[in-house]
Amino acid sequence: MHFTSTRRLDGGVLEREFTLGEIPGILWTPAPAAASPSTPAPLILLGHPPLGLRRMYPRLVDRARRSAADGFATATIELPGSGDRPRRPAIEQARADLRRAMEAGEPVGDEIVDALVLPLVDEAVPEWRAALDALLSLPEIGGPVGYSGGVVSIGIRLAVVEPRIVAAGLFAGSLVPRAMFEEARRVTVPLHVLLQWDDEGNDRQAALDLFDAFGSEEKSLHANMGGHTGVPQFEGDAVARFFTRHLK
Repeated sequence: MHFTSTRRLDGGVLEREFTLGEIPGILWTPAPAAASPSTPAPLILLGHPPLGLRRMYPRLVDRARRSAADGFATATIELPGSGDRPRRPAIEQARADLRRAMEAGEPVGDEIVDALVLPLVDEAVPEWRAALDALLSLPEIGGPVGYSGGVVSIGIRLAVVEPRIVAAGLFAGSLVPRAMFEEARRVTVPLHVLLQWDDEGNDRQAALDLFDAFGSEEKSLHANMGGHTGVPQFEGDAVARFFTRHLK
C-alpha cells in the first residue's frame, strides 16, 4: 500500500488516497483522539457501484464522515474495470446488453446477469481481501470489520469467504446471479438490508427472495417507499446504530 495524498477534512477526519499495486483507493480515519496505535479504530469497508471512485466520491465521503463521527475508519477501492482501471471487454459487452434490454423494456436474462456480475465478483473480492490485509497492518486501524453497501453480490461473497468481516449492511438489488442465492444461504454474519420499494431498476420479489435466502440468524430488512436514490436520511442513523452495535 502506497499513500499518494493526504488531507484533513472537517472534524479532524484524515483522508488518504492510496494505491495497492495498481488499484486506487481511499482511506478515512477519525480524528487522532479516536484512532491511534493505542486506540485503533474498527474498520468499515465502503462498497459502491461500478461507476468510478471520482463519480461516487461525494456520497462516499459523506458516509465516511458519518462513520468517523462514530469512531470508525472507512476505506474503499476502485472496482475492476471502473474509473481509470483497464476496461474488461466482456463486462462492457454485458453492460451494453443490459442497457439494450432495459431500454427495450425486455426482461434481463440470466445470461446477461451472470456475464455482468460473476466476473466482477470473482475479481473484486480477492482485491478487497488484499486491501483488508494492508489496512489492518496500519497501527491506527484494528478489528472488527464491517462491509457496507455496494454491489450486493460482492457483499455476499465477502461475507462468506472473509472471516474478519463480522457484520454487513447491504443494499438490496435484483441483478443477482442464481449462483449467488446458494452463497447467500452460507452467510451467517448479522445483516442490515435496505430495500427501496419503488426502485425502478429492481425486481422487488427477487430482492425479497434474496433476503429470505440469507442464512444469518440476525437479519433485518428495512423497506422504504421511493426510488433507487430516495433512501430516507433516517436510514443512515439506523445503519450507524447497526455497526456500532456489532463493531464496538
